[in-house]
Amino acid sequence: MAHDSLYAAPSSGAETERETGRLAGLRGVLGSWDAAVVVALVVAALLASVSVQNFATGRNVQFLLLDLVPLAMLALPMTLIVITGEIDLSVASTVGLCSTVMGQLWLSSGLSLELICVLVVILGAVLGAVNGVFVTGFGLPSLAVTIGTLALYRGLSFVVLGDQAVADFPASWTAAAVRDIPGTSIPVAVLPVLLLALVFGVVLHATSAGRALYAMGNNDQAATFAGVSVARTKFWLFVASGAVCGLVGIFWTLRYASARGDNATGLELTVVTAVLLGGVSIFGGRGGLLGVVAGVLLLGVLRNALQLADVDANALTIVTGALLVASVVLPNAVADVRARLHRRRQRANPVAP
Repeated sequence: MAHDSLYAAPSSGAETERETGRLAGLRGVLGSWDAAVVVALVVAALLASVSVQNFATGRNVQFLLLDLVPLAMLALPMTLIVITGEIDLSVASTVGLCSTVMGQLWLSSGLSLELICVLVVILGAVLGAVNGVFVTGFGLPSLAVTIGTLALYRGLSFVVLGDQAVADFPASWTAAAVRDIPGTSIPVAVLPVLLLALVFGVVLHATSAGRALYAMGNNDQAATFAGVSVARTKFWLFVASGAVCGLVGIFWTLRYASARGDNATGLELTVVTAVLLGGVSIFGGRGGLLGVVAGVLLLGVLRNALQLADVDANALTIVTGALLVASVVLPNAVADVRARLHRRRQRANPVAP
């Protein structure tokens, strides 16, 4: 009996510690920004379903998801770029330029649409590489570089097609861009988004490359000393962002059956808002794809519900801007409050030497 009681106590203590650790981890997850965005998404969707006519219909769900496809695709590489402490504000202009080049090639080159799509993705990657060269090769701030290429690429879009639009794409292609998965209201275009999200999620959260991205966002120099090729990694992130822009340019053109110089105008603000709303720090080093996906969905639900409620387009821009400000200010304010509370608890309960 003495031996039983002697060994029972440590086992009980170890189980208590494990249980405490599990509870602390659960509290950490439930108290995270990601969880707050998911809760806000659920609440917004429920309120819209109850109060906004036609929001919960299958047809509206289809349009909502089609609207979210380009936003979600652009947000994936943007998440990785912002985590490293950089930003790409040229994504919408890159989409527009890829769209117009696609239209011009279809109009005058005689190439097959399959080959044109491949060339458009390559073009997007090249445009992203231009950003990457200026940022990593010349050491220029990504904010300044991509503001410049935002204007440059948009201007080139109008050089390629002028004010005209190309709208005679094959009906089979334009129909495929908006086709639903049989028996559902979910567009087929959602499937490539899920595949890309899986790839980017695995890279960010389950590989050493993903850990290196966080290290770069926290301290470039420390990451370099740790053996991370900072410049090369950031360069390829901009290339990946450009290639995804090429894919979005193809989808945008086929969905609306129109290649125009103003396609995707202003989309960069919405993409950045979704990424920051999802909990990615504008200063780099913090965030994850789960929160970003929830942020994309929350932003899409809010905008869709307001549109169905006949809210003015200017008000939608105001909502997007307000969410952008809130997504920058609130996480930092919450982190500051938590840090102060932690220091206060430490002063109230000092650890004995």
